Amino acid sequence: MARRKANVATVNAPDPEARAELARLNDENALLRAALAEARARLGEAEEASGRDPLTALLDPRQFRIELERVLSQSSRHGTPAALISVDVSDLKAINDGHGRVAGDAALRQIARQLKSLIRASDVAARGGGGAFSLLLDHLDADSALDTAERIARCVAAHPLDIGHAVVPLDVTVSVATIMPGDTVEEVLRRSARNRERVKEF
Repeated sequence: MARRKANVATVNAPDPEARAELARLNDENALLRAALAEARARLGEAEEASGRDPLTALLDPRQFRIELERVLSQSSRHGTPAALISVDVSDLKAINDGHGRVAGDAALRQIARQLKSLIRASDVAARGGGGAFSLLLDHLDADSALDTAERIARCVAAHPLDIGHAVVPLDVTVSVATIMPGDTVEEVLRRSARNRERVKEF
């Protein structure tokens, strides 16, 4: 009597690329859960967060302009210098494309926290569009503003973003526009834009 052959299914182990993709998806899910928890916490502070960027809790562009007008008025009234520091995140699109939008958002939140830690409580931090941040530092001369800008660049570079399956280097370009008594909002913003472009060209 012939023996019937058993049907045996062969299951291949996942290839390394599939395992890496699964690990990346798991890490993204963890980041999503953390981002959701943070968003829920911010919802409880909605009234306080009025005029703030929902991702970083820094001031939004409209509120930043109000603060800029205040600093200019104060500078003209007391004859004191101030500074507008512009911070632009390098390769934010590459982070979003290579590691997902959640990682890009995590990078922006991390840099926002670093900026707040490097300025005084009386200073102003705001986020514009994309990876652009602005800092208003009153009663600060040009040399001190440049020192602050250098500290910002060093701090961001020294703290890459850990997203679990990868450690993502972070870098920013930083420029300084001095604010002198008598300056207008438009003059300061034009000066800042010119300085940002010069820095990016290097």
